[in-house]
Amino acid sequence: MKADKQNLFAGIIPARYASSRFPGKPLAMIGNKPMIQRVYEQASKSLDFIYVATDDTRIYDTVIKFGGKAIMTSPDHQSGTDRCSEAVTNITRETGKEIDIVINIQGDEPFILPEQIILLMQCFTNEDVEIATLIRRTEADEDIFNPNQPKVILNSDGDAIYFSRAAIPYIRDTEKRDWSKKHIYFKHIGLYAYRADTLRKLTLLSPSPLEKAESLEQNRWIENGFRIRTAITKWDTIGIDTPAELKQANRLFDNIN
Repeated sequence: MKADKQNLFAGIIPARYASSRFPGKPLAMIGNKPMIQRVYEQASKSLDFIYVATDDTRIYDTVIKFGGKAIMTSPDHQSGTDRCSEAVTNITRETGKEIDIVINIQGDEPFILPEQIILLMQCFTNEDVEIATLIRRTEADEDIFNPNQPKVILNSDGDAIYFSRAAIPYIRDTEKRDWSKKHIYFKHIGLYAYRADTLRKLTLLSPSPLEKAESLEQNRWIENGFRIRTAITKWDTIGIDTPAELKQANRLFDNIN
């Protein structure tokens, strides 16, 4: 799946040093390698064209040192989406290559599977797809009420209708513990892909009411008429937001190896 005759896929990994919960997170060590290298190497298993987009020379220098590609971007971006968009412009200016589809890969998910990236890429065999993301069917005994795990509801085409931190839909006349028995719930996996021209349009949108209410940027896109195609993965992702989660990731890495 690395080669595509029509589209140039670019994996872009937004990575900033400043973080209120975990400063310097991209350079935190997992085993004997920094986290950003782990993410980069996993993404390289399914993509040939990958860049780390950063606003910090320490991250930039680390990527170059391990043999990866990096591009500097503004420190003023409010989201990884905005950073990806500037990165596309800068990469094209630097390389002369026109990127068709951007895979936005989270820089704090060192165990991302190449199969998940391929699932996203396959969405774009349909020329009507503007944006794609991954979802996972929840298990019957899984906590669907955790607000830190956004849920999504779909239309009959597999496009996202709405994202919420609440358990949606509400199942009337049923105890909450039985909701998963009455309906299939989907958890959102925060991996995105966009056509480059769509990505540019997204960065021009102002924050929307539903985005502000849920603190979920993707609702802004839906409110403005963009369609988000979903692909179902059976694998979850493991994000690292705190030093405590880094310790858990290192234990998992030791068990895998």
